Amino acid sequence: MALKSFRPLTPALRFTTLNRPAEITDKRPERSLVENKNRTGGRNVYGRLTSRRRGGGHKKLYRIIDFKRTKLDMPAKVQAIEYDPNRSALLALLAYADGEKTYILAPKGLKVGDSIYAAMKTDSNDFRPGNSFPLEVIPPATRLHAVELIPGRGAQIARSAGVSVELVAVENGFAQIRLASGETRLVNPRCRATIGEVGNGEHANRKLGKAGRNRWLGRRPRVRGMAMNPVDHPNGGGQGKSKGGGGRQHLVSPWGQLAKGFPTRRRSKPSNSLILVRHNGRPPRGKK
Repeated sequence: MALKSFRPLTPALRFTTLNRPAEITDKRPERSLVENKNRTGGRNVYGRLTSRRRGGGHKKLYRIIDFKRTKLDMPAKVQAIEYDPNRSALLALLAYADGEKTYILAPKGLKVGDSIYAAMKTDSNDFRPGNSFPLEVIPPATRLHAVELIPGRGAQIARSAGVSVELVAVENGFAQIRLASGETRLVNPRCRATIGEVGNGEHANRKLGKAGRNRWLGRRPRVRGMAMNPVDHPNGGGQGKSKGGGGRQHLVSPWGQLAKGFPTRRRSKPSNSLILVRHNGRPPRGKK
């Protein structure tokens, strides 16, 4: 079991449940596949705060991950399963026959010693977790992860722990995939995808237990808008504890964007034409 609970010796340990995946085999990353990661504290190149509630946290090294899987028709052996501080998924260290090493997202069921590969087509039904193929050669109803949106760009869909998509069909020059949100969309059938679902699914069930563990992750405290002054937030102020600054205005962001029940996706977004069913089960705007 990946989840670990503790005896309630302190108030923090009473509610702490941490994720300790048993499949992790190596603590140290491959030195040739890491690079420095400079922290911004949520500030842009001008020093202005563009992303709130970020700062501090433990130092991290960025693991260079092969999201494109362009080394084709060459088997690779899984050497280790490793933790990555930059994402919820685990990483698998691959060693190819020519000596090159790469990282990929570790799918569920992949173990040290397994052999996987990437190819453009396959004559055998070798659709094991970790193998990578274009969508057009994968049979329908297969669970996939690390799916490309544009051929050759690299995986962009289904990269978080425990997530997968389902290939519905390949017809009329498009591949239909059903996302974890319930959305069904069209993708170029030449886009690559990896078989299986992303491992470390217990990550969503962890409980940090104390505020300090959030600070270790680089997350600063979040202050409610209602607790601020009117000069700092539209929902601030009011006499005593009030719902939204003395009046009954809607909850908004500091810049006035409605926070509940308001669609934030642009109606003119080009990818709207590729969405067949939205996450709420309805067709996209303009379609019937």
